Amino acid sequence: MDFLTLFLLYLCFVLALAALLCLCSGRKESFLARSLNRASQVLWLLVPTPLQRVTHRALHRLFHTRSCLFVVLHVALQAAVFGEYTWEVFVYCWELQFHLLLLLLPYLLLAGNLGCFLLCSRANPGTVTKSNVASLVKVYAYDGVLFQRGLVCPTCAVEKPARSKHCSACGTCVHRFDHHCVWVNNCIGARNAGLFLLYLLSLTATAAAVAAVSAALLARVLLLSNALHGTYLDAQGQERPVGIALLVQHLFLTFPRIVFMLGFLVLLTLLLGGYCSFSLYLALTNQTTNEWCKSRRFGGSPHPPSQPHDRPLVYKNIYSKGIWRNLKEIFNPPAVLEKKKK
Repeated sequence: MDFLTLFLLYLCFVLALAALLCLCSGRKESFLARSLNRASQVLWLLVPTPLQRVTHRALHRLFHTRSCLFVVLHVALQAAVFGEYTWEVFVYCWELQFHLLLLLLPYLLLAGNLGCFLLCSRANPGTVTKSNVASLVKVYAYDGVLFQRGLVCPTCAVEKPARSKHCSACGTCVHRFDHHCVWVNNCIGARNAGLFLLYLLSLTATAAAVAAVSAALLARVLLLSNALHGTYLDAQGQERPVGIALLVQHLFLTFPRIVFMLGFLVLLTLLLGGYCSFSLYLALTNQTTNEWCKSRRFGGSPHPPSQPHDRPLVYKNIYSKGIWRNLKEIFNPPAVLEKKKK
């Protein structure tokens, strides 16, 4: 099996796995969820108890507490990609007389992405406190299905406004809670949702720009070497045209780091593009990730007191106000007045 076939099989496997996880993430009783749960239970019986405890602690520290590990990994990946881009791609493209603006575009997008990253990670996502809870309760109406009036957070000891949720990683309740992002080491809420959307868009554009310039460089190299129209001798001594697999192998042997980086960036762009599309859909419909997940597995939740028990519960998004007003709310959330401390 040649190099290209193995690479395509690997790419298809990763994309199919990502698609299955996206399709089944919100279904509590899906076949994939049940299969993974049963498989994990069987495998967990084979793991020694001390190793289980260490694994639980490590996973809890990684995903349920604020940690800079993913931030460091995020910066390290960007440094590695742009180090390779500057060291090889930029130099080769400059020698081949690529347009300067095209070569500088990834750096401009990187600067914008780093700015959005810093602002999003340092911003207050919309923490619910005793001084602003009275104002936050009036911002959104309770739908009586996902959000109930009068509930009190047992940890923060404050009333939970509609569309809020307690984040165990940050230890606070967040207004219009979307999710806790380990990559920016912060919650995504009412006051930084717009910054997070810009961060995602700029990150996707940055990866796509570097991938496009790298692909253009490899294509120019092939054209200049006339490899696209070349031939080779097979084992029987017959002359055959050069196939795609041989071209990819030739490029991988000549520019191994560029080809590896290009494959990584293409896969990353596809995954980020899918997540960006999902985030844009949530923004245009004025939903959060928390609300979208809850609404999809709502059938298993108990009847709220405001709904008759003899009627099936039907979730309806009452927060959507039209595309333009939804986008405006993402980037300009309703102002909250806090009580001044005496």
